[in-house]
Amino acid sequence: MKKELKVLLIEDNEGDVELISEAFKSNNLNSEITVVDNGEEAIFYLSSIEKNGLENHPNLILLDINLPKIDGREVLHYIKTNEKLKMIPVVMLTTSSLQNDILYAYSNQANCYIVKPANFKEFINTIRALETFWLDCVTYPI
Repeated sequence: MKKELKVLLIEDNEGDVELISEAFKSNNLNSEITVVDNGEEAIFYLSSIEKNGLENHPNLILLDINLPKIDGREVLHYIKTNEKLKMIPVVMLTTSSLQNDILYAYSNQANCYIVKPANFKEFINTIRALETFWLDCVTYPI
């Protein structure tokens, strides 16, 4: 049985949500995307997973830094300091190329940091590479 990639996309830019969703669909791989559009909603969603059991937790979180209500830095900190959530890989996918943001992400256990490409084709290729890597190459804890 082929693995299913369950992605939690925490992104407030509707255009980026559409691009990312379309890139996942066009690859015809076995993936499911849940989208939340602000940090407060992300923490609420993750806390409900924590309380209700981890059976349906995402295997991968794509997290923007610049989010409304609660920013991505705080969401990352929440995930990585939570005993039940901290092993979920978090990919920072953002427009920010600031060194402070990059250093913060890695020092708070982000699994990788990707600056969103401005070029459409590069953006789609980046998402496809992410999906292929996390679906075909990675082994997750049970």
